[in-house]
Amino acid sequence: MLQIASVEIGELREADIEAAVALWREAGLLRPWNDPHADIRLALAGPSSVVIAARVEARLAATAMVGWDGHRGWIYYLAVARDLQRRGIGAQMVKAAEDWLAERGAPKLNLLVRAENDAVLSFYQSLGYRRSDSILLQRVLR
Repeated sequence: MLQIASVEIGELREADIEAAVALWREAGLLRPWNDPHADIRLALAGPSSVVIAARVEARLAATAMVGWDGHRGWIYYLAVARDLQRRGIGAQMVKAAEDWLAERGAPKLNLLVRAENDAVLSFYQSLGYRRSDSILLQRVLR
């Protein structure tokens, strides 16, 4: 794995929203029923969520939306630019998300990975994450 020395990690800036949506599109994270712009704005508006951004030479290289519901932390929209993958940025983003949640007292972190996405499952497993026996149920409210 080739590391990148100059990765700046901080909160997503308003000026980076379009680049974040483009990054999510490139990563295959977008679904027609989700409005990524609304998701970003909601995450940036509240004290219990953030969009963490990694920049390499001022370019948006990665994102991770992180939320805290008072009981568990969650990661959404973790994406690394395709040409910068396998250089440690994804692991740095997960660590930044874990740190953000730990600062708020979160005892556990959950995330969702599509069952067919073996590469992403392997990535998280390499960082110490494990499959849960839980079954996700959902109901669309809007």
